[in-house]
Amino acid sequence: MTSHPRAAPDQDTFTAETARYRRELLAHCYRMAGSANDAEDLVQETYLRAWRSYAGFEGRASMRSWLYKIATNVCLRALKPRPIRVLPSGLAGPYDGPDREPSLFAPGEVSWLEPLPDQWIAAPADDPAAVVVARESVRLALIASLQHLPARQRAILILRDVLAFSAAETAEILDTTVAAVKSGLQRGRARLDELQPNPAELLEPADQRARALLDGYIAAFERSDASLLEQVLRADATLEATPFRDWQSGRAMCIHVLDAYVLGAPGDWRMIPTTANGQPAAVVYHRTPDGTLHPDGAVVLTPTPTGISAVTKFHDPTLVTMLGFPDVLHLT
Repeated sequence: MTSHPRAAPDQDTFTAETARYRRELLAHCYRMAGSANDAEDLVQETYLRAWRSYAGFEGRASMRSWLYKIATNVCLRALKPRPIRVLPSGLAGPYDGPDREPSLFAPGEVSWLEPLPDQWIAAPADDPAAVVVARESVRLALIASLQHLPARQRAILILRDVLAFSAAETAEILDTTVAAVKSGLQRGRARLDELQPNPAELLEPADQRARALLDGYIAAFERSDASLLEQVLRADATLEATPFRDWQSGRAMCIHVLDAYVLGAPGDWRMIPTTANGQPAAVVYHRTPDGTLHPDGAVVLTPTPTGISAVTKFHDPTLVTMLGFPDVLHLT
């Protein structure tokens, strides 16, 4: 049977056929770009290009594959001139010099990885398997590691190992050969193993143990009580924050830095639990001299059965509203 182009594009039909894929395309673009804001822009560009090409869609591939082809190539074009997004731990080893307040990078000196609100890509609750896959494939450590792969190699690994496209489908999406896909996948997996040699067993955000760890971390800040951190951080915990160049490894060093330079007085901080990157998280407010709680950023925790293995703080006030919380917090 011969396929024929569509005679006249219809916006309602286009929306009905493509809207269902928006959330997963957003997750795909985030995995490629490491930025929630960039991912939104890339998805917008994907749908614009898809609409322009919709009349010529002949159905030789599925609608989903067709959209992923457009989205992947939009990402690859956009990423060519941009520096990769990183966390401090992706730039150098942990700071082990003389005691000092953590030093900052100059604005614009580094392009930082951004967290992704879970609600942006939430899978239907009636599909538990899809929910788990969505969470596991946007975990911070994975996204940070993916950014260190060449963009096409990153795309191959995501399409094959995360999205389960076949080698032939991936070759079609990337306009390359099956042999090139297999070779790129092998190199990508090897590099990812180097970057994540022993990934920790993570607790799901809904796990009561994960929520207890988040609650304990929040309590330490809101009460300005460093001893509470002893109860929730693993001995090998790491602490990093953008845009600081210094990051810490080991519970004692993490607690020292937080106690000496961050915690302040009881009531200086207010945190509200949420989830991001499939992990427990909190939006962070800091009390200014006039007593008002203003947005400070977001923190994402990596919970394991033996405690928090990593604390990643993003000092970006806009993340508070991006995660769905008010710009100023009024306590009652």
